[in-house]
Amino acid sequence: MTMRVPLKLTLIFCACAMAFAGPALAQAPSTESWMQLKSDLFGEKSVREETNILTLEAPDRAPDPAMVPVRISLDADTRFRTLTLIVDENPAPVAATFTLDNNARITTIETRLRVNAYSNIRVVGEDENGQLYMASHYVKASGGCAAPAARNPAESTAQLGQMRLRRFLETGMTDRHVAQLMIRHPNNSGLQRDQISHLYIPAHFVSELNIEFENHPFLSMEGGISISEDPNFRFTYDGPAGEFKVYARDTDGRSFSQVFAPDQT
Repeated sequence: MTMRVPLKLTLIFCACAMAFAGPALAQAPSTESWMQLKSDLFGEKSVREETNILTLEAPDRAPDPAMVPVRISLDADTRFRTLTLIVDENPAPVAATFTLDNNARITTIETRLRVNAYSNIRVVGEDENGQLYMASHYVKASGGCAAPAARNPAESTAQLGQMRLRRFLETGMTDRHVAQLMIRHPNNSGLQRDQISHLYIPAHFVSELNIEFENHPFLSMEGGISISEDPNFRFTYDGPAGEFKVYARDTDGRSFSQVFAPDQT
């Protein structure tokens, strides 16, 4: 015996199914932006996804879209020349491009990003042979590029360019060091509004960073608006504590520099 379902009830079932399916489909990571970015940034070069060579860690859902932590891990036996950090759906998708010295022996790099909409975050690394590798992670966050600054403008201006470097050994290791560089800077994205005038605050961020280790090039960065307020970079490397020299420049042309001796923080 065949039971006929009334048309009205059928329509209700369909509506409910669409209501449940809609958000899931809306949250699915899109590759449309990435395909365009890949073409613009890397042309026709092949990009390989191999998790044993390059990995990227980030939260699935970010509590603070203006401070999304990311960690890039590099295979110790692969010499990477550059790492391009990308947030697919941000207004300016390229967050930073890191250049690594051939002898730096860096195994991890961590920083914090603004994420403006649900998006894949990617890192594309180019090795010494020109081969590209990619790792990605889908992050649910929104509004990070327009989020108000955590500190007031007067405090930011007074402390502009101040730097601090923390050092410690990686847990369980005797010759692998961790260094964490912190720079006081508002890193305004250009999409934030002044809380009093409601006018847009002009973009003002750290655009260049150069780090020398024992008077040799170590790590440099070209930054964009997606790096969070008070830029924070943490990197793990093999070798001694050593002396670091840090040079930074922002989009207003201001330059900042500091030397950190092996026993100085």
